[in-house]
Amino acid sequence: MSEQKPNTKVPDGHTRFVTTRQMAANEKGFVGYETVWEPVQKEVEYKTPKRP
Repeated sequence: MSEQKPNTKVPDGHTRFVTTRQMAANEKGFVGYETVWEPVQKEVEYKTPKRP
């Protein structure tokens, strides 16, 4: 039979707007990844334009 290898920890992945982290294995042994998005643009409060 095949033996299960112990899961190795993968380092966090960093790009300009995205960070990925390895999640813990579940009961079936599936290891997922968490994706964290940085904001791409700022949101500014809307101001009513001046009347002409």
